[in-house]
This record gives sequence, structure tokens and C-alpha cells, in this order.
Amino acid sequence: MDIPRDAIPPEVAAVSAELRKNGFEAYLVGGCVRDLILGRKPKDWDITTNATPEQIQAVFPNSYYTNDFGTVGVKNETDDESLKIIEVTPYRTESGYSNRRHPDEVKFGDNLEADLARRDFTINAIAYDDSKGHFVDPYKGHADIVLKVIKTVGNPEERFEEDALRLMRAVRLVAELNFALDSETAAAVQKKASNLLYISKERIRDEFIRIINSDQPMMALVLAQQLDILQYIAPDLARGIGIEQNQAHSYDVFGHLLRAVQHAADKGWDFDVRLAALFHDVSKPETRRWSDEKNDWTFYGHDVVGAKVAKKALEDLKFPRETIEKVTKLIRWHMFFSDPDQITLSAVRRIIRNVGEENIWDLLNLRICDRVGTGRPKEQPFRFRKYKAMVEEALHDPISVGMLVTDGKRLKDEFHVQPGPKMGWILNALLEEILDDPKRNTFDYLDRKTKELLTLPSETLKEMGESGRKKKEEREKEEIEKILKSNHVS
Repeated sequence: MDIPRDAIPPEVAAVSAELRKNGFEAYLVGGCVRDLILGRKPKDWDITTNATPEQIQAVFPNSYYTNDFGTVGVKNETDDESLKIIEVTPYRTESGYSNRRHPDEVKFGDNLEADLARRDFTINAIAYDDSKGHFVDPYKGHADIVLKVIKTVGNPEERFEEDALRLMRAVRLVAELNFALDSETAAAVQKKASNLLYISKERIRDEFIRIINSDQPMMALVLAQQLDILQYIAPDLARGIGIEQNQAHSYDVFGHLLRAVQHAADKGWDFDVRLAALFHDVSKPETRRWSDEKNDWTFYGHDVVGAKVAKKALEDLKFPRETIEKVTKLIRWHMFFSDPDQITLSAVRRIIRNVGEENIWDLLNLRICDRVGTGRPKEQPFRFRKYKAMVEEALHDPISVGMLVTDGKRLKDEFHVQPGPKMGWILNALLEEILDDPKRNTFDYLDRKTKELLTLPSETLKEMGESGRKKKEEREKEEIEKILKSNHVS
């Protein structure tokens, strides 16, 4: 159970040593002790002491104290983000949890074991005196680490009644540590699941992010569903349970989504790809139709509807706008790379324009997750090679108005077109020409085409410039609303 002395950074050891030098107790506590026992590098460092916040700040002038729970942030000059702030908190007891999140009363004390008694899980209720190599472990947290089990300190129902966010933390720790939930703790999670209604969407989102970014998101999400807390995170996901798919799939929609996000985690892909993988087929339940012709299920429009449903789910969880926009783009266009024999370079150029050059490789990775999630062992190498080659070729071609050799200044100087909607229509109409054939991106061709466009009535020019975009969006919107209304999805 010994922790190597060199596992504790000098910045941390210096803080605990300075507290002791000034006559106070000092113990490393919580997640950092757990991680040290597991041989993992802690992401942050916490020290507990019998000093009051005022006494802590007297010892460390370069510190700040901003909350009601006694935590003082001791600042360090270092490039290591995990060491820039060492949090030092007085021993404390808590009582009354009327909002099921924060204690109504906090008292600072001088009893370490009373402080450990208020903590959430046994694996987080271990204190360590780094000067003596001595552990204080009244709730046998080390034994639970060895057993790889997550168990609450004391009565689990009481712990979850005090702070309902612990329900999410339990599942998140399963994902991050690859541990199991103690059976009594699991039963209490299920019984108290509705307490998550008292927790802000932002705090639920933060735990959800850590679950998705873990090595085991699939295991954690299965557990979340089994223990009835998935409905308080992303209820749309559970609609896929038992929804049989077509013959290309080995699993129902829910199982497919979980395997897709797990593959993204296995590959170490970034969060946006993982989130898109989890939601990419979220609307298959409401778009499923039986085809007598195919003698199989079809899911026409699930990509379009799914982007809308995912957008609302992510907005409900208060995700930032940039994340929502990217993830919904990936979902909206994830069906594009479905058959390499039917893809043309002009179509690839258009998809790059739609999702953005910066997102095209993530779209390909999402497609791989989709395929692996069907139950097939891997993406067919020849398919990916062809997709990649076509994307690389298309990236050299114009995919936006800004990549045309002509521009607004040339239209104004050479053709007396004034800035405004008409100029935009012409440039977009010219882009449509180039998407079909990049070789047309020359001054000679575009000037000739511009002269032709200027002879057209404004309405015709507008329609060409927008290339049917608004009409297409309106048709999609009508279809989405029809599907959502018929399936009672809001």
C-alpha cells in the first residue's frame, strides 16, 4: 500500500510541509490518494487540515478563498496545470441538505475522521500523511480499491439524499476506473434516481462529458440505463432500446449507438466524434418504416431528423454552441459515405462545403464508428482508402465562395455589380458551377458565366444563387415536423 515518495510532486509536498511547520495537521485526501494507490497520475491535488481558512491564508499569502466550504486555493508557479492550484480545505462537518446538492450548514473542526465520514465513496475517503507514509482509512477504501468496487461511505440512500450529483459520480467512476458498483450502492442509485431532477443541467452535463471521455463509456451508459438515470441525462437515447434494425445490423438501435461510441473511445478520438457517434442514429425509432419491396426495415431521413433531436438534447444539457453545431453537422451528414461506388468527386466537394473542411475527417471517423457499431469487426480497408483518397483530392478543389478566383471586388470593378444580395447570388451560382467541375475555376470561364448570369431576371438569379437551398431546407423541415409529430417526439 506504500506510495512512492517521488509520486508526490514537490509543489504538493511543500504545501503539506508548510502547514505542519506552522503547527497544523496536513493530509492528502480524496481522489488524489485513490489515484496514487492505483498508480495513476492525479488530475488535481487536495489537502485537508485542522487549520481554518483564515489560518491557511496566513500560511500561504499567495492564495485565494472564494467559497462557503472553506476551500483555499494555494497558487504555484508551474507549467503543470494539475499543480497550479493546490486546494487546502479545513476538516469540516455538514448538516441539512434541503436542495439535495449543498449542505445547509458547514462547520469547521479538528477531527479528521469526522471529515472523512461526510465524503461520498469509500475509495475517496482515505487520507494520507506524506511525511510519515501513513494512511487513515476508517471505511476500508483501500480494500475496495483492491476489489475494484465503488461503495458509499455509510448508508448509500443517505449519501445520495444529501447530494444527488453523487448518483452521476457513481456511474462516472465506473467508466473512469473500470470498477463495479457495490450491489447495495447500485440499488440505492436506482431508488434515488429521480433526485437528479434537483441537479442543474450544467452539472449533469459535466459528469456526462467525463463519462463519454472515459475509456468505458458503453459500460457506464448501460449501467445508467439499468439504474434509471439515463432518462435524466439524455432520454432520447433510451428510445432505441428494442428497436430492431435491418439485416445489416446485429444489434438494436441502443446497442448500436453504444458500440459506436465505444469504438470512438477505443480509437482515442476526440469528444465531438464520440458525442456524434452516440447520437448519430438517435432518430431511427421515429423514422423506421417496413418496406415490403425490400422485405426489411428502412430509416429514411433519420440523419436529418436525428440532427434536430440531437440539437435539442444537447441544448437541454447546456452544451456550448460550437459543440452543438459541429455534432449536429456530423449527424446530419453521417450517411454520406455509405457506398463508395455511388460517390462522385463533385458530391464529395459539396459534403466538404456542408460540414466544413475542418470537420471532414471527423465525419469519416464517425462513419467508421457507425459501421463497427453494426457488429461488423472493422471498417473495410478498401472503402476507407477510397473515401480518404477522394476527400484528399476534393480538398484541393474550391469548396467555398472564398476559393473562387473571382470575388466581389472583381464583380464590382469589371461588371458594376454593387455589394448586396445580387452579388451574393452570383458568387454562389458560380460556386455551383465549380463544384461540378473545378477546372472551370478560371477568370475566363467565370467572367463569361457572370455575363450570362447578369442577363437573367433577379428572381431566376436568386434561385440559381441559392441553388435551391431554402426550398430544400423547407422540405426537410416539413418532413422533420411530420415525422416528429406522428411519433410524439418533441
